[in-house]
Amino acid sequence: MRALIDLLIQHDFLLVFLVTLAARIGAPVPAAPLLVVAGGLAAAGRLSALSLVVAAVLANVLGDAIWFIAGRSYGHRVLRLLCRVSLSPDVCVRQSESLIARWGGSSLLAAKFLPGISVVAAPMAGALGMGWRRFVAYDAVAGLVWTLCFLGLGLVFSNQIQDVLDALSNAGLAALAAIGAALLLMVGNRWRRRRQMARLQNEVERISVEDAAALVDQDMAPLFIDVRSDPGRDADPRTLPGALNIPLTRLPEYADQLPDDRLLVLYCNCPNEVSAVQGAHELLQRGHARVLALDGGLDGWHALQRRRNRDRGDSGDGDAVAPTPASAPTPAAPSGSTPSASPAVP
Repeated sequence: MRALIDLLIQHDFLLVFLVTLAARIGAPVPAAPLLVVAGGLAAAGRLSALSLVVAAVLANVLGDAIWFIAGRSYGHRVLRLLCRVSLSPDVCVRQSESLIARWGGSSLLAAKFLPGISVVAAPMAGALGMGWRRFVAYDAVAGLVWTLCFLGLGLVFSNQIQDVLDALSNAGLAALAAIGAALLLMVGNRWRRRRQMARLQNEVERISVEDAAALVDQDMAPLFIDVRSDPGRDADPRTLPGALNIPLTRLPEYADQLPDDRLLVLYCNCPNEVSAVQGAHELLQRGHARVLALDGGLDGWHALQRRRNRDRGDSGDGDAVAPTPASAPTPAAPSGSTPSASPAVP
């Protein structure tokens, strides 16, 4: 611990910049605790507070800009990658979409303090088309607020922090064991949630994209239901033939309006089709007997279309929206859906 403090004193700007940059890129490093410790040292006159602020803000903007560019360039693919490696992939995409849609650029500030989606907010902003100037302005302010919060904690509680640092220096292995126990507790809680989701997935049957496409080809198309949020569809406008746009959070509202005499196939583009599985389970609980989740989701469907196009020698990219089947419903769309993109709830 004392070696770490000495290193921070000798390389304050560089160390804070590198650790904060790594944290913004997604590495599991303790950037916030480092700033608190640095704030305590700054209060004692051993570090320059201005240097720490500049280093942390620059690292925040640079790290988020990397993901912002990736989001603008690759959209939903980057979001799927980030959320797949997240400890909570079941809520990662949905929370970040809702945050950006509700708060716009201000969401970049809120995301700094929300573990699990802090890294996802920047690429989501890029995927949803936020402008460069707006992004840099909001992100710089967000980085400044985040930096001042943790440095301020160190400044306010500098005496207590010094006592804690002394205790940790003397505790040695006991301190490391306590930190390890806290990390294990966090990972264990996330593992428990994943186990619960695994049990839920076992209760919902799936249909492969090949079988679903075969039904469409035979004029026996199921009723596809896109359970992604509206911002999610904005980031990835691809769809399936005749799909209804009903966000997962609004599915209970329209469950009674869905037909009982058609096969319902729910899809998303989230890791392990978690949202589709949750939606299918909801409909099953409400009495719909013929409900399946699309195995492979939106990406699996369009990958199949690309393979079919290659087999036919088609020069298209395979992502074009398939024509809506004649049997697709046509009444007015529910509030919050996208009528121009798909039929509405019957």
